Amino acid sequence: MKKPPYLLSGIILFGFGIYFLLQQYQFSLFNGFYSWPTLFLIVGIAFLINGYGGKDYSFIFPGVLFTGIGIHFHIAQQLGGTIDFPGIFLLLISIGLLLSYIKTGNGLFQGILFLAISLLLLFFDKLKEWLLHSGHKLVWIDQAWPYLLIVFGLYFLFFHKRK
Repeated sequence: MKKPPYLLSGIILFGFGIYFLLQQYQFSLFNGFYSWPTLFLIVGIAFLINGYGGKDYSFIFPGVLFTGIGIHFHIAQQLGGTIDFPGIFLLLISIGLLLSYIKTGNGLFQGILFLAISLLLLFFDKLKEWLLHSGHKLVWIDQAWPYLLIVFGLYFLFFHKRK
């Protein structure tokens, strides 16, 4: 049985209330968490609780995105920079699709596709460096991969047979 639609709103409001209360009293245990990424974490966790606890699996995907973005920017603040955000964002999309697939049976191919692209983006510089040291001259890949993404996107939009 699905939980009422107020579950998500209730969790978000409760989480924001705790966040602002701790911030108001300057609770020192959470000093590094009084920033906007924490609000993303609260919203993401609310989506995940609603998705899994409320058995409304359409909330899993946005839950993973919000939670992942919050975690990413908290880590980036601690490290003093950002990790390749496009690669991380596609990794979060792939995790969201794969977790949704586990519950719904839909999105496996897309999850694996986005996982492969995200890993390529995250490790592209290392791969390019390794290829150059191996004697391969694949400089064209550095400029061609956006075009490849566009071609594959158009293929899936217009030519891929639907069930």
